[in-house]
Amino acid sequence: MEAYQLAACGPVQAVGSPPHTVLLWSATVGSATTRESAFVHAIASAGVAFAVTRSCAEGSATICGCDARHKGPPGEGWKWGGCSEDVEFGSMVSREFADARENRPDARSAMNRQNNEAGRTSLNDNMFLKCKCHGLSGSCEVKTCWWSQPDFRVIGDYLKDKYDSASEMVVEKHRESRGWVETLRPKYNYFKPPTDTDLVYYETSPNFCDPNPETGSFGTRDRSCNLTSHGIDGCDLLCCGRGHNTRTEKRKEKCHCIFHWCCYVSCQECTRVYDVHTCK
Repeated sequence: MEAYQLAACGPVQAVGSPPHTVLLWSATVGSATTRESAFVHAIASAGVAFAVTRSCAEGSATICGCDARHKGPPGEGWKWGGCSEDVEFGSMVSREFADARENRPDARSAMNRQNNEAGRTSLNDNMFLKCKCHGLSGSCEVKTCWWSQPDFRVIGDYLKDKYDSASEMVVEKHRESRGWVETLRPKYNYFKPPTDTDLVYYETSPNFCDPNPETGSFGTRDRSCNLTSHGIDGCDLLCCGRGHNTRTEKRKEKCHCIFHWCCYVSCQECTRVYDVHTCK
């Protein structure tokens, strides 16, 4: 799956390439009840479901296989074929794995269960029909289709939008036969209440601009920034208003490359000067 990390000022940004593993952030972030923690649980839970589902379809797991339920009437101009990915089986495994410790009657468990399920639901919401043409000379006389998961980047971007619109909650305590039980309700009644696909949190995010060992924040001092960007990697936002330093840096690169018949490429080595901007 795609690795996701926190930008130091708070927003979440996606980085890396998609290995079939789940990357969990530090225990400090993961055990909090902030907006960032909501994203951590959602993306990790989705990652488990995604990896299991993909392994089943590829045949690398012996306890599962293709989704046999998608064998009904064909669509217009195509018929069922290939291997539809069984996202329900992957979600079941993820539910058993990610929700195993979320059985306490407290607000943290209620929040984590909601966000875990929202992560798994994101797979169902983004499944699409993938088709392959069959015929002579690339013609499409016969087209077979199956249900497939998108690239995990799509899931990450989808959950990033959910992170941006996460619902702030408050904790309520109720007396039941088994004792006190904590539940969550929306903090603001004039907003649409969260659905099963939405992320929830009830703790304000810490300040990620300055180093703080208690929250696991390294701060943004000396972080490289993009002077021309207005996004989260821009110097204005990433440096938290402290400004930035600029230095020149010489880098050796291959240049003036020529292809020789047949068959190799020769290049010269050039030294180029770059401006590097870092946060104060």
